Amino acid sequence: MKILHTADWHIGKKLHKHELSEDFDLFINWLIEYIRSEHIDVLLISGDIFDLANPSSEARKQYYQALIKLQKLNCKIIATGGNHDSPSMLDAPRELMKALDMEVIGGLPADLEETLVPVYGKNKEIELVVAAIPYLRDADLRSGAGASNYEDRLEAIREGIKNIFHSAAEICQEKYPDIPVIAMGHLYTAGIESSESERDIQIGNLAAFQASQFGEYFKYVALGHIHKPQRVNAGIPVLYSGSPIPLSFSERTDEKRVLVLDTEKGYEPESINLPNFRQLIRLSGNLEELQLKLNSLEKRSELISLIEVDLVENQYDAQKIYALDSMVNDFKREGFEIVKQRVQFKNRVKGAAELYKNEQKLEDLKPKDVFTELIAHHEYSDEDRNEILAVFDEILEEVQSENTAE
Repeated sequence: MKILHTADWHIGKKLHKHELSEDFDLFINWLIEYIRSEHIDVLLISGDIFDLANPSSEARKQYYQALIKLQKLNCKIIATGGNHDSPSMLDAPRELMKALDMEVIGGLPADLEETLVPVYGKNKEIELVVAAIPYLRDADLRSGAGASNYEDRLEAIREGIKNIFHSAAEICQEKYPDIPVIAMGHLYTAGIESSESERDIQIGNLAAFQASQFGEYFKYVALGHIHKPQRVNAGIPVLYSGSPIPLSFSERTDEKRVLVLDTEKGYEPESINLPNFRQLIRLSGNLEELQLKLNSLEKRSELISLIEVDLVENQYDAQKIYALDSMVNDFKREGFEIVKQRVQFKNRVKGAAELYKNEQKLEDLKPKDVFTELIAHHEYSDEDRNEILAVFDEILEEVQSENTAE
């Protein structure tokens, strides 16, 4: 039996207000072809199907269209909710999903046995059981009960997570003896590397769950929540598949993948790299360096490449900020789009209170004196300096006139 593990689809995600719907469609098209060509029997989606708990109608449409396409492949689909997902929204069409041989478990059911999904082989016998555990909320863990302080609550959360996975294992041992079991989970485990697009869960990730606490019963643990693909140190294979597309610029160098298990060979997964549908590019340097880098860009992906620009200069200069704005506004290059710009001055601008010695009080100084002292710390030509002072005089006169009128 072949099993494909993916997670963190985040349908409806926007990156700097830029829709990533095209990225997701290309991933689904790739996934369909891979499942068909490699004869995948089971598809596991470990949480964060949507990016928002109340997704847009377009995001919901993408979700159902993807499921319809996947359902035609004769592949068992098992999906769980993540911390971004609304349990009630995912659970609402559950009976309809079951009729289509798809299991979607949005939130932890009252009866833990409902998370256990038997998977039948070609001989119509159960070959595998999947303990499809969704993201566990505080109410599921009862973490507040009996906790006298913050540390006690963290420990209660860890204990609650462990108890649920161990209880699922015990039910499997009793109901499905000698049948291999795979667990799904959506949580933060200790010792992993995260990215800026992941929302903190379980009290800011401080209640990091030790992967060894999954125990030794499960053959494989398919995790979601961490977008960077990685293995977690444990006695059994415990892996994050990561997100299939980059969801933030911090993920721009990640090698996106899905994980595939062939149970005839064992439960050690094979990592299958995904195509790079879109480049995320971060450029930094002074004005000249940025212009050179923008002119040297080469298109290497199917979709429009998104760019973050970081201007780094030594001395504060308002004209350089204006020049950066002009550079960004004038940038017109097919296949590329600048979606964010930042400015950093290494020698930061001093505040007015730092420009004078301690014995001098700001209220004793005239506005023109403060402003003159301020611009003295910047590199301006005489012509620019005189123009700046002239503009300041106009503004000051306007402000003083308004105060007089009041």
